Amino acid sequence: MPAKPKNQTEPELGYEAARERLIEIVNLLETGKAPLSQAMELWEEGEKLASTCLGWLESAKARIETPTAEI
Repeated sequence: MPAKPKNQTEPELGYEAARERLIEIVNLLETGKAPLSQAMELWEEGEKLASTCLGWLESAKARIETPTAEI
């Protein structure tokens, strides 16, 4: 599990939940129907979710590569 930022008060989402929400945000932004202020909020949320997903993927990669390096 990726390390949580010290100032994070919300529980961290699992990879699948973060990915699904990120897909929703991308779809909303691609429609172009959100007002600018909402689009900016969605973009910021998407950036955080993308970082969460990347953390999960990097953690999984490290778990896979560590035992492989010992062979």
